[in-house]
Formats: sequence, structure tokens, C-alpha cells
Amino acid sequence: MTSLFADHARLPDGWQRDVLLEWNDEGTLVAVTPDSPMPPATPRAAGPVIAGMPNLHSHAFQRAMAGLTEYRASATDTFWSWRDLMYRFAAKVGPETLAPIARWLYIEMLKAGYTSVCEFHYVHHASDGTPYANRAELAQCVVDAAGHAGIGMTMLPVLYQYSGFSKSAPRDDQRRFLNTPEQLLDLLDALRRARPENGSRRYGVAPHSLRAVSDDSLRTLIEGLDARFDRAPVHIHIAEQTAEVDACIAASGQRPVQWLLDRFDLDDRWCLVHATHMDADETARLAASGAVAGLCLTTEANLGDGLFPARDYLAAGGRIGVGSDSHIGVDWRAELRLLEYGQRLLRRERNVLASATQSRPADRLFDASLEGGARASGRATGALMAGKRADWIVLDADHPGIAGHDRETWLSSIVFGEHGNTPVRDVYVGGRKVVDDRRHADEEDAFARYRAALASLLL
Repeated sequence: MTSLFADHARLPDGWQRDVLLEWNDEGTLVAVTPDSPMPPATPRAAGPVIAGMPNLHSHAFQRAMAGLTEYRASATDTFWSWRDLMYRFAAKVGPETLAPIARWLYIEMLKAGYTSVCEFHYVHHASDGTPYANRAELAQCVVDAAGHAGIGMTMLPVLYQYSGFSKSAPRDDQRRFLNTPEQLLDLLDALRRARPENGSRRYGVAPHSLRAVSDDSLRTLIEGLDARFDRAPVHIHIAEQTAEVDACIAASGQRPVQWLLDRFDLDDRWCLVHATHMDADETARLAASGAVAGLCLTTEANLGDGLFPARDYLAAGGRIGVGSDSHIGVDWRAELRLLEYGQRLLRRERNVLASATQSRPADRLFDASLEGGARASGRATGALMAGKRADWIVLDADHPGIAGHDRETWLSSIVFGEHGNTPVRDVYVGGRKVVDDRRHADEEDAFARYRAALASLLL
């Protein structure tokens, strides 16, 4: 048994004093006791303790693209022109570059206070579409990178078959992504044999989007998954762009979220990534389903996607989580800030996403993202309580957003205040300290390897 004493810790029922955290050798919390005397020889946390944030949506290779698409190459620049550039970049990525990119990204996530990640992994084959001898080669690179960095992972190999609705033939620059449902499940089986599930690792699947799969193939994938795994997570991109919504209506007569809700039994193992463009009926039905809306505000802003109907969705009891997606930013605080600020700009009001029980938007959005992110990951994370993973953040007690402030405003100060260095001082994953005084033990080597990989990609 290992323990840590915190003068202040934010538990599911709010801030508590003198909290003793105790966990076992498997990295699971066995007791969280407030108002506890400090046992002899127990280390004291260097600042307030909060639960680690799950990152529910990541495309690791895109970290190396950050900043490279920020120019206008034509009269109209949209998500779709960005996607063409992204495909060109993806064509260059191989095992020798993906591994160091992912390792560095996951260290960045840890230093920001993300303690787990859901990796939406769709680059499967060689650049000409030929499968590697080990079909799970690239996915295994990413899983290993997470292990080296020390972050928890839910690996979600992606099913991609078509370039658009009505089973449109795939483009040449999509050939690296392509599998049948059966091939993808075989890939998942191979990955699970090579890197079995454990307390830090879970597997699921990600049908890329409704435009990239068909009704039949999506059903085959889910049925095959259920035969192999017990309630494994299912993530899907949906309704990110208005052009996608229009194409879905043209092909099926229904909006994307409506189409999915009518054909599949969505529940809390499903994560609908983005879901930006929903009408009022879709918003209410998705909220009632128990599925999680995966919001990636920095990426959605970068790509000009639009604004998620957050106020109505949360008012209807909808679940959310946040992710860094394309990784133009890697900070859960920025995701929460943009979520609230988008609603303020839209409605010309302040503190829009507060609730009757939580008057501070930072508190409400932090708690909702912990809970929703944990559900989307399919792992026991997201709270400081017995039975959950020993994943948490130690905040810097001397940070300008904390020092001198009342503890009830600490989250508001670090989410909506952008002052000084990061407030994240130490990070624990599975009870192991992976960031110590803002440093990761492997960051110098990892950054050197990342720079070398980036240089080779930019030749």
C-alpha cells in the first residue's frame, strides 16, 4: 500500500481538507479519506490535488503538423482544404516517425494534466496501402509510446472504407486507412495479443464517420466487437461540418445524429466526437441516450467547424468530455475555456454554462469532462475515490491563480486566468509520479527524437 497526504483535494463532493490517498500495487485507489491525520512517513503533496483529466480524442501524428496549415492557399479555406493538406502529411508518416511523435505528444499531455488518452488511430498501412507484415504495426507504435510516456490509453483502431456517403469509392490518398470490418477486428485481436489489456490500457473501435462506413459495415463491426470484448468503447466522428450534414441528408433523408440514433442503441459506451451541428431534436435525443459528446474546442475553432449547442445539451442532462484532437493546443484548461467563451460570444452573456447547482462554469465543466471522459475511455478514471485509478494532478500552491485565492475559486482562476507558468506541478498516473515539478523524466530524449522525426518529415 502506498499513500499521499494532501492539505486540499477536490473529491466528488467538492474541496476537502487533510485528505489521505491510498492505493495498491496495481495503481488503484483503495481509500480516499478526508479530515485524516497525517500518518508518519507519508509524503505530503506539494499543492492542491485534483483528478487527472481524460483526453477523449487524439490523432497523434497530427501533432507534428501544428502550425503548418496556417496560411490561405485559395480564395476559400475550409476544413476540406485542411484535410487535403493533412492527407499529404499523413502519407509521409511511418513507424520510425510516428513512435517519437506520439511519445513526445503524450509527455506534453501529461505535463498539461491529461492522465489518459483515447487514440482515434486511422493510419494503418504503408503509404501505398500495402499492409505491414504486422497489420497492427502503427497502432502498436502508438500503444508503446503511451507506455513509455506513462499515460493511460484507450486505443481505438479506426474503420475506414469509403470517401463519402452511398459507398463512394475511396480516394488514393485514403488508401492507408482502409480495412473491412473483419480486417479491422483481426488487427484489434493481433494488437490485444501483443499488448494485452491491463489497468492502464483498454481497447475499443472507431468507425471513422458515417461517410466512411455503411450501415451494414457499422453493424458488422459492432457485432464483431461485442463477440470479442465486453462493452468496449465505440467512438465516431459525426456532424462536424455542415457539408457533411447536407451530404447525409441528400443520401439518406436524415441528419447524421438522427440517422445514428434511429439505427443503433446508443448508450454510455458511445462517444460522438464533435456532434457540432445538431438540431433541437437531435440535441435532446443524444442527451437522453447517455452517450458522450466528445468536444475538441481548440481544433474545432482552428478548423472553423462551428459551435456545439452546449447550453441546451447540458440542460438536457447530456454528457461531455474534451480532447485535443489535432493538437494545435494540448491543454484541457483551454478546451474548457473555449467551450464557455464560444457560448458567451454566441449569446452575448457571461457564465452561460453555469447551472442551478454549480454557479461557476469551470467547476461544472471540469466535473462533467472528468465523468464523460472516463465513460468514453471505458476505464475507471475521472474521480478521486476508492476503486478508481490513482490518477491525479498536484497544482502549484504558489501559482498566481491559486496563491491568495479562496479554494472555491481555484478552478475558475486556472481555467479562465492565463497568468504565469502552468499551474500543473506534479502528475500521477496509476499511483506513479510521471511529472515532478513540471518535468517528465524522459522529456529531453523524447524531444530530441521528436525534433529528428519532424525534420525528416519536413524534408
